Amino acid sequence: MKKLLLLLFFSTLFAFSQKTKDTIFDKNKKEIDLDEVVVSGTLKGVKRLETSVPVEIITATFLKQNPTASILDALQNVNGLRPQNNCNVCGTADIRINGLDGPYTMVTIDGMPIVSALGTVYGLSGIPNSLIDRIEVVKGVASSLYGSEAVGGLINIITKSTKTAPRFTADLFSTSWLEHNIDLGYKASITKKVDALFGINYFYYNNPIDNNKDNFADIAQQNRVSLFSKWNIKRKSEKEFSIIARYLYEDRWGGELQWNKNFRGGDVVYGESIYTSRYEFLSKYQLPVQEKMYLQFSFIGHDQNSVYGNSLYLANQKIGFGQLLWDKNIQNHSLLFGSAFRYQFYDDNTPATATSDHSKIYSVFAQDDIQFSEKTGLLLGGRYDYNTNHGSILTPRIALKWKPTTNDILRLNFGTGFRVVNLFTEDHQALSGAREVEIVDELKPETSYNLNLNYLKKYDVENLGVVNLELSSWYTYFTNRIFANYDLDPNKIIYDNLNGYSKIFGLSANADWISPFGLKATLGASYFDPLTVQDEIRFIPLFTEKYSLNWAVNYEIPNWFLTIDYTGNLTGSMRLPLLSELDPRREFSLPFTIQNIQFTYKKLKNIEIYAGVKNIFNWTPNRGNPFLIARANDPFDKNVQFNANGSAIPTADNPYGLTFDPTYAYAPNQGIRFFLGLRDTLR
Repeated sequence: MKKLLLLLFFSTLFAFSQKTKDTIFDKNKKEIDLDEVVVSGTLKGVKRLETSVPVEIITATFLKQNPTASILDALQNVNGLRPQNNCNVCGTADIRINGLDGPYTMVTIDGMPIVSALGTVYGLSGIPNSLIDRIEVVKGVASSLYGSEAVGGLINIITKSTKTAPRFTADLFSTSWLEHNIDLGYKASITKKVDALFGINYFYYNNPIDNNKDNFADIAQQNRVSLFSKWNIKRKSEKEFSIIARYLYEDRWGGELQWNKNFRGGDVVYGESIYTSRYEFLSKYQLPVQEKMYLQFSFIGHDQNSVYGNSLYLANQKIGFGQLLWDKNIQNHSLLFGSAFRYQFYDDNTPATATSDHSKIYSVFAQDDIQFSEKTGLLLGGRYDYNTNHGSILTPRIALKWKPTTNDILRLNFGTGFRVVNLFTEDHQALSGAREVEIVDELKPETSYNLNLNYLKKYDVENLGVVNLELSSWYTYFTNRIFANYDLDPNKIIYDNLNGYSKIFGLSANADWISPFGLKATLGASYFDPLTVQDEIRFIPLFTEKYSLNWAVNYEIPNWFLTIDYTGNLTGSMRLPLLSELDPRREFSLPFTIQNIQFTYKKLKNIEIYAGVKNIFNWTPNRGNPFLIARANDPFDKNVQFNANGSAIPTADNPYGLTFDPTYAYAPNQGIRFFLGLRDTLR
């Protein structure tokens, strides 16, 4: 079957290449047009080939090449981005940028921040893909504009305009694992002055499968619904006023196959059950003054009721955010001034929160993008934040650009970043399983320094098409980084600020190609060299891959009304947490690849029918390992014997001296599956 699919793909590609030469090229050429305006790098609209800060664009077409139930999963084939599975039981995941953990990634919707450490866990789920216009990604520190959390990078989800969005969209698919996903979108004119977009996302999966025979469901069961709306209020002045509201509810569980809700919170059958209720309000309002000034605000509420075995986790988080921006141009200076205020309430029932947190952050920032000539420019920026818990924080930024021709640009960026930590809202590994959490001292905010060199070149080659080539090199250095020590004691996760430093060096390359014969291809590669030093001991941090490769190939056959998409990724080895020297699992994972193929039929009016195969080669992380979950047969450690120091003792029933632990998680634990779907678009 595998060989047949690949043979069909490549034979079709070459057999029809000449027939589609003229019809495809003109239509698709615009999709990698570097004149497209981006806003995420500088909070101002700038052409991609002009901006001082590199910004990558992920189009709506890219999201369709491998249909998924969430944006988080859709980003698995973007170079430098990797969804990280954080738990083999509950399936919690977040998104990593350039080898840095998910909490270092900020998520925004239409440029309005979801200021929450849970942004990459829940902010990337539930937005109907059919309502997304594009996604802009900034790789590298962006704290001088966006503040805390924007240390590793930024993901800005830009939704469709109420003026240009289709009247109705529907996207439905199911898989052979009985996963069901529904996306619905609708545009309405509420009054003459109000247009709105409405969206519903519903995902349902309740079919426990145990292919690795450990009596635990391979992936978590989910029942998730998300309601999304975007309102555009028309004003006589034609100034902008938009409001976004979203609500998400999720009931997710994983555990032993015989688990049901009657066992929730008990110690008879092990299960991890998470009830999440989250709401978000975001707005952007252009002030009625002559100057170009905007008021942005957001309010986020998050309630979580979770059990991990017989451990209860109750958390409540509320974040209010307001920001005033002044966009001013004076001769060759493009100026931006801003002031922001962030209030956070957070409380949970863990040792990390003896009392509820009512922290506040007051911020002011400024940016000057200076254009010296058509070829050279300089961006200067700085931000001052005052946090009621941690005091003053400064984050400067400088960027140089040189544009020797109209089709290439060289950029050098330097900046600092910071992050105020909410430990348990972002690290479910601290809660899942039997490890005891220990916090050594009061955790200080993290500080990072980032240097990034980027080169972008556009080629327009006769008879071959258009090619974009992008090369990057970066270096990030952390002080005060929060260090989760899994190695010191196999029964604990010990948290503390590093008594040392952490750094990561990386290289990446991207190539986009649109041919004149119907072929579009994207190829990306990244290399990561991380190092952490704690108490003068040097080691490679956990869960950071050595290299990655991503690709997406699209080929259209107009005569057959058929589109073929072949997507995939290759992830290099990474260090994983072991429980003891006797632990038989691999300390470093084997490289793995997940590849997908999709066929889309487009002859029917307004309707697309698509089908394909995910994870063609049926890879799962248990390859090369005797098991994934330690002591899956005894999840409450009832038959584990301990010595006086609290360490597990090897016995006949427990020859490796292990305790129950599901934190050996790093990749999707779901094998090959087929999918079938339908898209309907009414203009």
